[in-house]
Amino acid sequence: MRYQVPQFIEVEDKIFGQLTLKQFIYLAGGIGMCAFLYVFISIKFLAIILMLPVVAFALSLTFIKVNGKPFIDFIESGFYYLLGSKLYTWKKSEKKPVSTPVEEAKKIGNILQVPKLSESKLKDLTWSLDIKESFNSQEKK
Repeated sequence: MRYQVPQFIEVEDKIFGQLTLKQFIYLAGGIGMCAFLYVFISIKFLAIILMLPVVAFALSLTFIKVNGKPFIDFIESGFYYLLGSKLYTWKKSEKKPVSTPVEEAKKIGNILQVPKLSESKLKDLTWSLDIKESFNSQEKK
């Protein structure tokens, strides 16, 4: 017996044309708020000016997605940030002066240590010859 597995479980159903239920509610709420402002404010020019931010907010809630998330998630995160408690920590650390490579070279002097790269004596010998040649060529200059 075979069962059909749902494929798109995270995609909301389109109920009103190309709009989901949430998108339709955001648009209907924006239209309702605009109608309320237009009816109850006697100065129509002022009502239209007040309706512009409501229309912009309703359209942004309905259609804008940032990084694949609905705009309402960012509004919710902003409210949590503004209303939540914040803890600011700061610890002063002492900064030590940084020495330059020239000063480091003066501290070390002319001591040159050849690092041991491997257990092979032949590789150690070639390494020491390469270092001595480059060190001698620098002294001659």
